[in-house]
Amino acid sequence: MSDQPRLPSANRIGGPGSLAGKRAIVIGASSGIGLATAEALAVDGAHVLMCARGRERLEAAAKQLVAALPEAKDRIATRVVDGLVGAEVREAVAAAGGAGGLDIAVSVPGGGNFSPVLAYDDDDFSATIDANVRPIFLLLKYAGKAMVKKGGGSIVAVSSTAAVMSSPFLAAYCAAKAACDQLVKVAADELGRQGVRINAVRPGLTRTGATDGMFGARPLIEAFLAEQPIRHEGEPADIARAIRFLAGPESAWITGEAITVDGGHTIRKFPWLEEVAKGVVGEQVFAAAMRGD
Repeated sequence: MSDQPRLPSANRIGGPGSLAGKRAIVIGASSGIGLATAEALAVDGAHVLMCARGRERLEAAAKQLVAALPEAKDRIATRVVDGLVGAEVREAVAAAGGAGGLDIAVSVPGGGNFSPVLAYDDDDFSATIDANVRPIFLLLKYAGKAMVKKGGGSIVAVSSTAAVMSSPFLAAYCAAKAACDQLVKVAADELGRQGVRINAVRPGLTRTGATDGMFGARPLIEAFLAEQPIRHEGEPADIARAIRFLAGPESAWITGEAITVDGGHTIRKFPWLEEVAKGVVGEQVFAAAMRGD
């Protein structure tokens, strides 16, 4: 055996061209973390199919991306996809992979609102679970099938710090994100022998279109920042860089993991947001829940 040190091959170094020839799908790509992820993949040379439910926002996002990366114009495409509908996800995976097969798949689901656990409407609780878990399951299922046939690939799910922190008044969202993390672990365990890697990224407080309402309430943001060693909010690019790392060959020996990108928030605790929950469900409903009515 040679005593010479093992040097990383060029195709394991990130940067322009490091994903050349790779084919990727990003579901939830019309804004925020999904759009930033599509950009990160395209910058490094991947062919990217950007998917989302709303055609107008999706096309605007793709136009914005092409304007920023004119050299990637022929490598960026769009498709209207509802991540909750299996047939649409399956067809999008096939379109993204083309004749060569799919290499990278990213799901950016989400959504949830504040409520005391005793005040959740039964169906609303289930809907929050579904909105956060089903898109990941469907992409994992259909992208996983395509990648097994090809002989490998990387799937990245966007989870949340809520998966591992007690986040008062966000019980449904927390439960859904914890389920996401466990789904990633089990799937990674099952598919590792087929060369398919599956990981998650847990964003902390990140400024996206979905969180604009939160960022409009500065006292709320300050409550979060007080629990972060790095006291500024995240940007979509912060999360996209972690996704790009897990999607590419640089992370070839990583699977079944969740990278937390949160300014250190999980070192501390989630703020107590009683007033926010009251504002969402109403003070009377909140009080009734606290009494067990």
